[in-house]
Amino acid sequence: MKSPVFAGVDVSRRTLDTALEGDTQVRQIDNRLAPIRRWLHSLPEGCAIGVESTGNLHQLLVRTAIAAGRTVYVLNARDLAHYARALGRRAKTDRLDAQLILRYLQREHEHLHPYHLPSARQTEIAELIGRRHRVVKAQGALQQSFTSSSHRPRALGRTLRAFEALIAELDARLQALVAEEDTLHSAATHLRTMVGFGPLLSASMAHAVKRHPFKNADAFIAYIGYDPRVRDSGQWRGRRFLSKRGPAELRRLLFTAAMSACKTKLWQPFYQRYRARGLSTTAALVVLARKLARIAFSIVRHNVDFRPELVKVPCAQP
Repeated sequence: MKSPVFAGVDVSRRTLDTALEGDTQVRQIDNRLAPIRRWLHSLPEGCAIGVESTGNLHQLLVRTAIAAGRTVYVLNARDLAHYARALGRRAKTDRLDAQLILRYLQREHEHLHPYHLPSARQTEIAELIGRRHRVVKAQGALQQSFTSSSHRPRALGRTLRAFEALIAELDARLQALVAEEDTLHSAATHLRTMVGFGPLLSASMAHAVKRHPFKNADAFIAYIGYDPRVRDSGQWRGRRFLSKRGPAELRRLLFTAAMSACKTKLWQPFYQRYRARGLSTTAALVVLARKLARIAFSIVRHNVDFRPELVKVPCAQP
């Protein structure tokens, strides 16, 4: 079987630095449609492309390459930064970054997942969720800045009401997009049967599960960043931290749902048992949020309502 050929691309607003396996030179092209198409046409058959996720700057290359039948890997920028430090790199340029991406892809491609383009609806849903989060943060920052102020301008009330109207409009658009797709709407409806799952979290969770082909619940937990980072050596056992990779807004929404759920008759024993084991309030809520995420994943996968009678309270002993 012929081994694949790889290409690494470092993306900037105006240019692309490309490193091709077997080519000692790093070549630069414009980050425009026509030059990208010419470059893709010049690549060997079966060549896979690695590109760092850089906001929206890489999207033109990714979409054009996938449309041309190329396999594309969109790589995490933090992973590449750690990889560069592990190699002892002392310099950072676009040319060196392209070579680094190529080297990373050559050695790690068997553990990576090819990128799949989202549909137009999935793209808009993801953008709406992200923009709503930024609006809520800006609203909270504005309110906080005037908390200790002795003078509250009259325009402040109008501004805050405008924020509320904007959030309501974004929510309405999000729900309309979810309703347009039967499978997404069905999943979100089933998720609404869970304690703490409102319209926003249900839509966000349904979108996340449907967007990617997760093999199991563990893969989904890792995707949203609720998997623990283990650091052990010999007899030493390091403290566990969450990886916090993936969509931060979904983690926040799940944590908020756990804060609501821990006060209910169903989930309070679960929360209290983990508090009795010595976990802090935050740690116990994270455990509960992870439990809710696993159940939500199962609900979407099997297209069923939440069944509270199946919830089992964990043992108090480790």
